[in-house]
Amino acid sequence: MNINNRHNLSDKFLVDKVLSGDTTAFAQIIKNTEALVAQIVFKMISNPDDRKDIAQDIYLKIYKNLAGFKFGSKLSTWIAQVSYNTCLDYNRKKKLSFPGTLEESEIDAPVSDETDALIRQRERSTILNEGIEKLAPVYKMLIALYHNEELSYEEIVQVTGLPEGTVKSYLFRARKALKNNLLLTYQKEDI
Repeated sequence: MNINNRHNLSDKFLVDKVLSGDTTAFAQIIKNTEALVAQIVFKMISNPDDRKDIAQDIYLKIYKNLAGFKFGSKLSTWIAQVSYNTCLDYNRKKKLSFPGTLEESEIDAPVSDETDALIRQRERSTILNEGIEKLAPVYKMLIALYHNEELSYEEIVQVTGLPEGTVKSYLFRARKALKNNLLLTYQKEDI
């Protein structure tokens, strides 16, 4: 049995349990997909106060529409699609651009070779994350889905409804914009 069939069987099992009134099954669906939903919400919504409400709205929509899920894809892909569309609708209603910022973590460890390497790795990660946060919401979300969540192009197409060529083009543009922005701000050795 291939992995897609296993996903569909476990997805079907969970959906059937939820539809028969088992709330613990829905809690399991949330647990299985909360990181994916958070990635999308955090990349597309810059207002931290709205993120939790939007995530709750996403899961409410999922619960209300679960009976309509036809298993044409993995349940997580469908949930990502609901998340993406909910965030897109929110952004359209707000008509705002979202540059975003990240909080930097402080490191109080004594400096050794290993600690120095860890600090440099974290600095690079912070620089990269700050650069990503400055991208357009759709670019941030596509980078998160492809690189962080490791979704395939096909799965991203299902989530966003964008043609595969557009997904590839947007990812290329996002990476190029990220690189250009970082090179304008930092020296090549810093990145």
